[in-house]
Amino acid sequence: MSKRDYYEVLGLKKGASADEIKKAYRAKAKELHPDRNADNPKAEDQFKEANEAYEVLKDADKKAAYDRYGHAAFEGGMGGGGRPGGFSGGGQGDFASAFSDVFDDLFGDFMGGQRGGGRQRASRGADLRYNLRVTLEDAYAGMQKTISVPTSVQCGSCSGSGAEGGAEPTTCPTCSGMGKVRATQGFFTVERTCPTCSGLGQTIKNPCKTCSGAGRVQKERALSVNIPKGVETGTRIRLAGEGEAGLRGGPPGDLYIFIEVAQHELFQRDGVHLHCRVPVSMIVAALGGNIEVPTIDGGRSRVAIPAGSQSGRQMRLRSKGMPALRGAGQGDMFIELAVETPVNLTAKQKELLREFEELSEDNNPESKSFFKSVKGFWDSMKG
Repeated sequence: MSKRDYYEVLGLKKGASADEIKKAYRAKAKELHPDRNADNPKAEDQFKEANEAYEVLKDADKKAAYDRYGHAAFEGGMGGGGRPGGFSGGGQGDFASAFSDVFDDLFGDFMGGQRGGGRQRASRGADLRYNLRVTLEDAYAGMQKTISVPTSVQCGSCSGSGAEGGAEPTTCPTCSGMGKVRATQGFFTVERTCPTCSGLGQTIKNPCKTCSGAGRVQKERALSVNIPKGVETGTRIRLAGEGEAGLRGGPPGDLYIFIEVAQHELFQRDGVHLHCRVPVSMIVAALGGNIEVPTIDGGRSRVAIPAGSQSGRQMRLRSKGMPALRGAGQGDMFIELAVETPVNLTAKQKELLREFEELSEDNNPESKSFFKSVKGFWDSMKG
């Protein structure tokens, strides 16, 4: 039985480009794969035929020979011994060889992000997190703070290479520098990280004694951090390149500083606004007057209390709150009055309060009648 033309097998015209050949084979491989055609006994033979065609047409030299001589290029004395690429035996290793190219094309980005023998010799360092607790006053004014961060830094003995004396690493013999090894299982090729080099593609014969071949060592680092005005709990500050050093000279990660603003003994924060409970004497609340209240900037503000003020009354001091973290402006400060009841009264003070009570009853007959009713009720209960 004569062989079909390889271009015809893949549904192409003679002279198709490499990209067209790969695209056509990929479509055929998906269409004819035996796992997807369990009820079609011819699918496996057709799949092998497509692989055979692709093995020839993907190779520039083989393709040129085929374009000139056809199938005769691989028969007798013109290419030697049976089908191209060893297909005369029908071995599945040839399918894996052809299919692996398409596997790389389809899944290369998910298996490390590189194709065509690429490898990652040096990996990026990890990002670090540092929790920083500040006072409300610091959050109001902003500050420059020095922090100590335990992290990995580049080894000075080997300059980050991981090799003793800064020598160059050698290509991994297991994966030939690919960083991955392939295992063929039926019609599938599975890629795994190389166990010898851990995916780096290189090995070190004489590891650095200081860092044991890692290219980095543990160290405490002092860093200066600028805390902007108006930060809140949960604010995140990023310091690029201040994270953990990369493995074997790789780029460092970033440092993320998470802010926590401590609770204040006087002020409660609500975004850019502040709330404060202020004690007021009964006399000032009744007659009115002026009081001074503390502010977050360390100063004091004078507040006029209207006569007859009750506990719970709120008053607003504009622009006495927190600065906005992003954008201009400043919040307000709200004070809540807490009228204090006097304690530890002297005899004279008690006498004056009773006199005040009697005068209050005379000025308010309805109130006086009410209190008499209450007194009569309690007297009847006692009797």
